[in-house]
Amino acid sequence: MKYDAWFRDSDSGTGRWELDEIVYRSPSGGLLEVAHDLNALKGRSPAAWMQLWDSRYKRTMWPFGSGVWGKKELVLPNIPDSDIVSLDEGATNLFWAERFGRELGIPDLWVKQCGVSHTGSFKDLGMTVLVSQVNHIIKSGKQKIMGVACASTGDTSAALAAYCAAAGITSVVLLPRGKISPAQLIQPIANNSLTLALDTDFDGCMDLVQQLTEDKKLYLANSMNSLRVEGQKTVGIEICQQFDWEIPDWIFIPGGNLGNVSALYKGFEELKDLGIITRIPRIVCCQAEAANPLYRAYKTGWKEFHAITAAETQASAIRIGNPVSRSKAIKALMKYDGRVEQASEQELADASARADRTGLFNCPHTGVALASMIKYIERGEVKKGERVVVVSTAHGLKFGNVKADYHMGKLPGIVSTYANPPVELKADRQSVYDAVMRHMDKTVG
Repeated sequence: MKYDAWFRDSDSGTGRWELDEIVYRSPSGGLLEVAHDLNALKGRSPAAWMQLWDSRYKRTMWPFGSGVWGKKELVLPNIPDSDIVSLDEGATNLFWAERFGRELGIPDLWVKQCGVSHTGSFKDLGMTVLVSQVNHIIKSGKQKIMGVACASTGDTSAALAAYCAAAGITSVVLLPRGKISPAQLIQPIANNSLTLALDTDFDGCMDLVQQLTEDKKLYLANSMNSLRVEGQKTVGIEICQQFDWEIPDWIFIPGGNLGNVSALYKGFEELKDLGIITRIPRIVCCQAEAANPLYRAYKTGWKEFHAITAAETQASAIRIGNPVSRSKAIKALMKYDGRVEQASEQELADASARADRTGLFNCPHTGVALASMIKYIERGEVKKGERVVVVSTAHGLKFGNVKADYHMGKLPGIVSTYANPPVELKADRQSVYDAVMRHMDKTVG
């Protein structure tokens, strides 16, 4: 059966632009979304869809072993398999955080480890779709594209650089100078992107990259491009699949530019439309207090939204004061009674370190989601018997400098409640033995 997908206005649900067109907004200025021919998709039963997607999951037949391309019919059904640029993204661990959950009083706690991916973040999921479509457009000769460009707080640039390098496509990234981690900075450099470190913040980079891509010589790769959402929505589909097609009660997800939360809703909504699930989970979008424009709008009952100048935060990838995808996120949160929470720098640092002690290794952004979840538990909003998923958006190793500073007591204004610094000793048996015994007395006793 032939399936189809196209762009349409995300606010009105009207209009049609082909995916081969270079277009990011409707004539009214609204963001676009990718629409699918649901009538054609419903020609296959819910049971048949589940069976098909399960048969591909983590297999080696190209390109369906990818967590994204295993759902190709619901992502980019039109593209030839030969044009797909995949680095085996997705299909990441849904980690049962059993010990941490017991400490918090919710034994059914899970962490979706999206950072266990090729470039170490969930951005790979959207970038494989966008770069594959660009690769298809270039190969078809329908449009003349010189390269792909993005503004980034670190993770988007890494994903764009890697996928473009794999496809042999030129990439350009705009970064706020001095505001991303060294591990994030080296990724686009290593993958041969033109890396521009600018004296501004992410919002300034975002303004400039939109100007840079106006003449369509460079293709815009930020999440205002709805192709990214099609890959990122598979996080929700995959969580459902990993629970044998059951839906969790709660999902806590970090929010910066807000493409991720709208993508999560889109994935669940389409599963519901296909009859695979019957309800949408309660979703909490979690922001750092230093960069919380969505939280402020939520606290007004969605009556008004104001961009802010985001302050410095450990969660640098979500240090965004004027999120491009806010309209999509607010629309979805309002439709499904979604929630928004915030976490202070102290709360996110301690939540991350506390979870790490039980076997996790969290990025600061996941720390924002963990701290927000802890607030919900402490307020009694999350109940003991409920199933909870925290979406971890990046690998902790990308932020090793922040984690090291926490344990060495060097984070400004932060009390390192769960610090575990190295113990420096003379190299003799007695010194080592005494240190071990002191540790055992403290932890076992």
